[in-house]
Amino acid sequence: MNIIIPMAGMGKRMRPHTLTTAKPLLPIAGKPVVQRLVEDILATCNEKIEEIAFIIGPSFGKEVEAHLCKVAETLGAKGKICYQEQPLGTAHAILCAGESLTGNVFIAFADTLFKAAFSIDKNKDAIVWTQKVEDPRAYGVVKLNAGNEIEAFVEKPAHFVSDLAIIGVYYFKDGDNLKKELQRLIDNNITLKGEYQITDAMEHMLKSGTKFYTDQVEEWLDCGNKDAFVYTNQRVLEFKKNTEQLVSSSAVVEQSVIIPPCYIGEGVVIKNSVIGPYVSLEKGVTVEDARITNSVIQSDSVVKNAVINASLLGKNVTYTDKPEELSLGDFSTHM
Repeated sequence: MNIIIPMAGMGKRMRPHTLTTAKPLLPIAGKPVVQRLVEDILATCNEKIEEIAFIIGPSFGKEVEAHLCKVAETLGAKGKICYQEQPLGTAHAILCAGESLTGNVFIAFADTLFKAAFSIDKNKDAIVWTQKVEDPRAYGVVKLNAGNEIEAFVEKPAHFVSDLAIIGVYYFKDGDNLKKELQRLIDNNITLKGEYQITDAMEHMLKSGTKFYTDQVEEWLDCGNKDAFVYTNQRVLEFKKNTEQLVSSSAVVEQSVIIPPCYIGEGVVIKNSVIGPYVSLEKGVTVEDARITNSVIQSDSVVKNAVINASLLGKNVTYTDKPEELSLGDFSTHM
């Protein structure tokens, strides 16, 4: 089976963090988002992966390309780099990995993570993973028939059709047929708001006899903006606290308390501080005289004399609050 990972978006909602780092390479508990995504796919679907095709923008650079290929190699697959020159929609992005669209294909967009335990039934024509949402009006949803097969794909329904939101994770038994359907959109200029969408291809496949099924994930995690990213870090730490070594043996912790779960990376130095819960301190971070909760501090940053919560700091950041000398009487409030 091949895995296709579209990840060419600029990550505008995550700026300024994506000005120097592609959004799927931002770290969640010590690993890039895209690496966690691929690892979770392998752990849950239990299939032999031959190739992982990463669809990126041409400006990502050789260092990013090498990093992605290394991620694939560490997972026992061949890494392949494909380029999407223009942001022309989900169908166009997937078609940029046309050579990999053959045989069994698993597609997952790299701005989302999920918690699930599933086994792919390779006899099914196609599977679309979903999660129940309270307000489906902001999502693409699937409508099921009495036999639990998908009978329609509905984009942002104004009236209730279904609460099963499409999360951007798909399986196709026949990658070559999917490729043909995606190319049909391009050849006939079938677009929605100027973009070629995979849902239009799937709708045509459905009408042509392809049987689509759905499976639900336990939890769907978005990495699209700062608040969502910090929350995703929290949930991943909770998932992995009993299965991964989250505190590096090279970390230096002096007169400090770490409240788990936290990720403490290589070479981190923590002095006179309280860290956690739900904090990720990436490689080389220094923290002194600070209290940090529910935050991600990226590599080689320094935090001193600070109280930080629900925050995301980039690489090589220095954040220091000036110490104050105080004399407060009874029943005082200082904010």
